[in-house]
Amino acid sequence: MKLTRRSWAEPFKIKVVEPLKMTTKEYRLRAIKEAGYNTFLLRSEDVYIDLLTDSGTSAMSDYQWAGMMLGDEAYAGSKNYYHLEDAVRKYYGFKYLVPTHQGRGAEHIISKILIKPGDYIPGNMYFTTTRLHQELAGGTFVDVIIDEAHDAENEYPFKGNIDLNKLETLVKKVGAKKIPYISVAATVNMAGGQPISMENIRQVKAFCDKHGIKMWCDATRAVENAYFIKVREKGYQNKSIEEILREFCSYFEGIWVSAKKDCLVNIGGFLATRNKKVFEEARNLVVVYEGLHTYGGLAGRDMEAMARGIEEMVQFDHIKARIGQVEYLGNKLIKARIPIVKPIGGHAIFINAKKFLPHIPQIQFPAQTLAAEIYIDSGVRAMERGIVSAGRNKETGDHNYPKLELVRLTIPRRVYTQAHMDVTFESIVEVYNRRKEIKGLKMVYEPKYLRFFQARFEPLK
Repeated sequence: MKLTRRSWAEPFKIKVVEPLKMTTKEYRLRAIKEAGYNTFLLRSEDVYIDLLTDSGTSAMSDYQWAGMMLGDEAYAGSKNYYHLEDAVRKYYGFKYLVPTHQGRGAEHIISKILIKPGDYIPGNMYFTTTRLHQELAGGTFVDVIIDEAHDAENEYPFKGNIDLNKLETLVKKVGAKKIPYISVAATVNMAGGQPISMENIRQVKAFCDKHGIKMWCDATRAVENAYFIKVREKGYQNKSIEEILREFCSYFEGIWVSAKKDCLVNIGGFLATRNKKVFEEARNLVVVYEGLHTYGGLAGRDMEAMARGIEEMVQFDHIKARIGQVEYLGNKLIKARIPIVKPIGGHAIFINAKKFLPHIPQIQFPAQTLAAEIYIDSGVRAMERGIVSAGRNKETGDHNYPKLELVRLTIPRRVYTQAHMDVTFESIVEVYNRRKEIKGLKMVYEPKYLRFFQARFEPLK
């Protein structure tokens, strides 16, 4: 027999296991009701396969766990800080490092330093916490991503790209002095984990240099972005992930990172820059909000695990398998004609809830509804990325109505097997087969900020 395709397996073996709790449908119905039909409010022990997020949910390697035993818990000058500094310089290419407890700590600090009231911050689609920190600093976020990003069916390979015409229109409208920096995400979470091309970054860099605008990047998933550049962009097939990442970062004045994604740790983040003045201000503010500048709210052992995770994240076998597992689930769903965002992104599968539940209007929260229904069916926990996540318009008070109404199935790194992906696939198909019976939700509790974390809902009668 001639094989047309060889199978692949994860580039690791399992050394420690965590038993999972199996529940009945009746149990899950009670659990989701108690959680206000918000999967963020479920107890993790009541979840079978947890695809809520890939943030801090990675399985660490034996190399990282060994490093945890070498934690230097000195209040000042921990040796693990200097190991982390070396790793950031080597792999990201930035001289100055400020550690933070997680990514939003870095977002907060850079927003306070760079943004003045009345400023505008263009970006390739909003991210929830990033936009909130920019707004709390007095700025206004402006979406300048290409139109293809708002179309779930469009298969353009770099839907994270910035539209230079939109950027130029904003500059003409408000003036370059009102734009402290352009906020670039790699990859773009809210668009479905979509990458930005190196060619587009170079074009944006030339535009920004011409107008005196700085470039900063949310490099939380920049390694996944580097992988897509390698496999999709001409001229990069023979370059290593490490080389692509360094070139990508070279176009920015600085980055902020939630290390709980690419860097393979359960907690942590950092801000890195080549601008000494910004570094000095950030190093001062981190003492106010996070902790001393050589630990930033982290234990020494966490910084050591992060430094070692940065070494591992650029290994091609690792990132190929990581994205390969996402593609495995996505291709099964596409074959079953389940509507998802295309092309398949880096960290998650995003189900198009508008097409999955076309009879439920957006004001009845179809993505929130679908996430709850998947949990009830199988114990698989997903999350909403639609009208709830988009929040309210700060001027009108009405809901923001994004074009994309999505359910995110986020795959943790090195945690689940292909069999878990099969169970997830079968659950989604089961819910799809009875989709016409599903009714929407009404919101009964709404917090002031980042409502998707804590909002509560009830089924419509």
